[in-house]
Amino acid sequence: MNNSLVEKDYVFQTAIHFEEGFLLNLYEIKLSMVIVTDNLREQNIAIERINYFIESSLDSCVFVNQSEESQIKKYDQAGIKVCVIPEEPYDQIIGMVLMMKLNAIMEDKVRITEIIFGSKMSTGVKFIISYEEAEAYYAGDFWYNHPSLSIRDIPKTKSKKEKIVNLFVSDDWTKLNLNWKEKQKID
Repeated sequence: MNNSLVEKDYVFQTAIHFEEGFLLNLYEIKLSMVIVTDNLREQNIAIERINYFIESSLDSCVFVNQSEESQIKKYDQAGIKVCVIPEEPYDQIIGMVLMMKLNAIMEDKVRITEIIFGSKMSTGVKFIISYEEAEAYYAGDFWYNHPSLSIRDIPKTKSKKEKIVNLFVSDDWTKLNLNWKEKQKID
């Protein structure tokens, strides 16, 4: 089953912050993927991770350009989920960022090779984006290249007075039972 090709469609609703406005939008994406792992459980978990990420992190958020710091603060204060992206929230940009993020959360168990991405606002225009194209623009140490549920980078604060060592890392995928290794059953 290794190297099998699969496709999956998603529809989700979010908003964008664009030209000082808050606009609702409906997105449609078609993912073309190649199965990398032979492990059926890992294949299913990889797809379930995408499902969960889209439903819990993206649905009902607002896409905002990272340069719009004051708007990001306002949305945070209003309790609105903010997905911070590196440029203005055009469909092609959002599609490339999401391709990178979805590949990151599947951790090379399944790999998206192409995404067809469009929205209601683009009035039928859909962008066909290859992984190579997205990687050329958006490689690096950003939230969309990490396998977490995050939808933005967390600012790193440096303080000489604070020397807190965190011995335990929160693993959201484990809590959701979407980690790669099965829990050991204790008899």
